[in-house]
Amino acid sequence: MKADAPGAEKSEFDDSMWRTLNVPHDWSIEGPFAQTNKTGGAGAFLPSGVGWYRKAFVLPEETAKQCMFVEFEGVMANSDVWINGHLLGHRPNGYVSFRYELTPHLKFGKGATNVIAVRADTSAQPASRWYTGAGIYRHVRLVTVEPVHLDCHTTFVSTPEIRSNMALVRFQTRVANRSLKEQSVSVMATIQGPPGSAPDGSYGCSGETKSTIIPAGKTVDVSLDVRIPWQPRLWELARPELHTALVRVRSGNETQDEETITFGIRTAEFTSDRGFVLNGKKVMLKGVCLHHDGGALGAAVPLGVWERRLAELKALGCNAIRTSHNPVAPEFLDLCDRMGFLVMDEFFDCWTVGKNRFDYHLDFEKWSLSDLGDTVKRDRNHPSIIVYSAGNEIHDTPQPALAKRILARLVKAYHENDPTRPVTQALFRPNASGDYTNGLADLLDVIGTNYRDKELLAAQQAKEGRKIVGTEQRHDLETWLNCRDNPSHSGQFLWTGIDYLGESRQWPRNSHASGLLDRTGAPKPLAYQRQSWWTEKPMVFVARRVAADDLMPTDPGYGGEERHTQVTFNDWSPHNREAHPENVEVYSNCEDVELLLNGRSLGSKKKPADDSPRKWTVTFQAGELVAVGRSGDIVVKQTIRTAGVVAKLVLSADAAQVSPAWDDVVFVRARITDENDNLVPASNNLVRFSISDPGQIVAVDNGDCMSTESFQGTERKAYGGCCVAIVRATASTGKITVTAEVDGLLIKGSAEIECRSANAK
Repeated sequence: MKADAPGAEKSEFDDSMWRTLNVPHDWSIEGPFAQTNKTGGAGAFLPSGVGWYRKAFVLPEETAKQCMFVEFEGVMANSDVWINGHLLGHRPNGYVSFRYELTPHLKFGKGATNVIAVRADTSAQPASRWYTGAGIYRHVRLVTVEPVHLDCHTTFVSTPEIRSNMALVRFQTRVANRSLKEQSVSVMATIQGPPGSAPDGSYGCSGETKSTIIPAGKTVDVSLDVRIPWQPRLWELARPELHTALVRVRSGNETQDEETITFGIRTAEFTSDRGFVLNGKKVMLKGVCLHHDGGALGAAVPLGVWERRLAELKALGCNAIRTSHNPVAPEFLDLCDRMGFLVMDEFFDCWTVGKNRFDYHLDFEKWSLSDLGDTVKRDRNHPSIIVYSAGNEIHDTPQPALAKRILARLVKAYHENDPTRPVTQALFRPNASGDYTNGLADLLDVIGTNYRDKELLAAQQAKEGRKIVGTEQRHDLETWLNCRDNPSHSGQFLWTGIDYLGESRQWPRNSHASGLLDRTGAPKPLAYQRQSWWTEKPMVFVARRVAADDLMPTDPGYGGEERHTQVTFNDWSPHNREAHPENVEVYSNCEDVELLLNGRSLGSKKKPADDSPRKWTVTFQAGELVAVGRSGDIVVKQTIRTAGVVAKLVLSADAAQVSPAWDDVVFVRARITDENDNLVPASNNLVRFSISDPGQIVAVDNGDCMSTESFQGTERKAYGGCCVAIVRATASTGKITVTAEVDGLLIKGSAEIECRSANAK
């Protein structure tokens, strides 16, 4: 695909002004950062404007009788799409997936070139409270089908009956007849279970509808029930078993169209007494809120990045994701299905009252129902999704008549498109707006509120039958106890799981540092406090605290800067190396924790009933600080050591292999260490990376939210002694060698990565 220089409008396509590139593509992340960029701190001080894309292609004559569509998973934003000069449509929301039919405007045969052109416009700013990216930042595909085919996203798979010895799977779909004559068709569905799911080893069962006549140019809705006649393998967090269904449209014995749907068999419900229940068992939602960007990669995020990030969150005990505050890419939901995450699928950061001059409130009345419907139909087959959210901190709610009218309409649309899942909303100051008493909250299937946990619990107690969930929460101990100690509370979603670009109110800060993980995917020390609350496997983590935590918000609002300063450090290397008191705290779920300094015990502490960290005041002495956790016969320990002078640069790759697939990347982390491989956290040296063929460095980062260094290029200053290079393969065979150097260090770092084909395991 070709794209022109962002910000430039053109009256005609001049090849000299285009560059060839691959999509997905986010041109805004290329920068530069500038305080004068119209996006401001909300948009990470990165550029906005107009970008043009075009793709030329030739179609063989034999495809002329077929139907062809172009599908976009997301274009940021205000997109217009043309085929051969014909305008196909406009879509203002940059997060929704959409498609257009190309068929009437195509040319066929040798020498007949077709051109798709896309204009994406983010020039009107401010338009968001966080970084959005710009351009065709998600996947695009051309889809060719026969005139008789399944309509896009109309196949809905549900499981209305699940028993110990069977499951009933219901298929609802729509068949289109775009031919010039009536057609007699049937719909067949074949279910493939996970290995070992069928007693006879066949794993498959199927059903087929009776033949139906579809007039030319019409559609017909079809429903089909298929019975799995044995104990179904359930989709669960620890074992997210997935089934697939091959759905085919048949005319006689000939298949006209087919699609494969992945789904899970499970029950999920929110209750007023037990909180959230999955497959009959209470599950506390230990969730995080996530924005859609990938740090140095911007909004065009390879799936491999999300897989690594989610694996880190899962290791911390996280089991749920809130998609803040917009639809995510569909492959992100595929990943949640496979990895066993529960998802709150959220849409709308505003309704008719805007939070920015040029945000979605300008388009809400015209586009909200179609955007919502398209998104729900796209997402509803994912077993990971357990609830939809109709909005985040909506500023219409101080006008109850307006807000209730809108919310009733949205909830109805959710239920019409997916009657199997409940709807919530992240309420905005509900006590101030009267949402709990004026009827608005009770329009929701599950009442959600941001930050005001005690008010939410009180609202549940005030009216029998209310179901609640914390849609956005602080990281602090009190917030955790509000959930832990109230069985009727479904759970919480921390703000946030990972640092994200934007939502800054002060230059040069360009990222929001509220995450358990930093932008590079590395856990912060306080992430391990959360792990001590969220996991049962014995763990221990020792940290050095230099100050009290910054105050987290106790109430939604946008008046002040949220610093989220890092004040705990997993090192025994303070700037002051003289004897002085250091505040040490240990995060652990073990019954007993002992702290030792250079082999000398500083005492043991039992697990507090309120889950607070165990604390010691330690007179600093260079050497080794060890925390030892004991639970019965299980012993775990963690050691931190005083670092010496900078001596080495150590590189490590987070994967041994990489393919040339766009979604596959490897993070190569550079650590500046002393001669004993102890990280030197105070080092901020400039690290210069280089790479051999067949590889390329696609971005560099260090997680520093105050740095305005470019993510492009091959060098980055260390932050906390570390930085990363993100690497992609350019071939399916060979070996990539990544090296790095720092001025003054004789020992360079290196890492090797094997190339593999995209289909190899």
